[in-house]
Amino acid sequence: MKLLFKQRFFSWFDSYDIYDESGATLYTVKGQLAWGHLLKIFDAGGNEVGTVKEKVFTWLPKFELYQNGSYLGCISKELTFFKPKFDIDFNGWHVEGNFLEWDYDILDLSGSLVATVNKELWNWTDTYAIDVTDPAEALYALMLVLAIDAEKCSRSC
Repeated sequence: MKLLFKQRFFSWFDSYDIYDESGATLYTVKGQLAWGHLLKIFDAGGNEVGTVKEKVFTWLPKFELYQNGSYLGCISKELTFFKPKFDIDFNGWHVEGNFLEWDYDILDLSGSLVATVNKELWNWTDTYAIDVTDPAEALYALMLVLAIDAEKCSRSC
């Protein structure tokens, strides 16, 4: 399953639209005023299905993940020098990025590929293509991409 993740052009807070391969909107993400990033994920029917919340006052960036109001776990950035890495504590996934921080692989505990994330260049706003091997895990992959994008924004914004 392929998702296209596009940041909205004019928005005071982080907001994104997530489309499927046919161009249909699957999710809408709306940022809210909070200490750190707070991103609410809504399905096509307008129902809240997930939240990505930055933990503030941590040495390395951490984001809490919630699905339907229930805490799933946390994504944490690892201390690395050349390629970014993130660990997810609820499903054994980890994320490995390339040197430019444009492309990422999401791997499971055995090292099998769960999803790939590629930043699409030459767009006015942040745009990523997310290829997920199991459509049932698309929301989790989306949450990870939101956390990674928010972490990058915190360093450069």
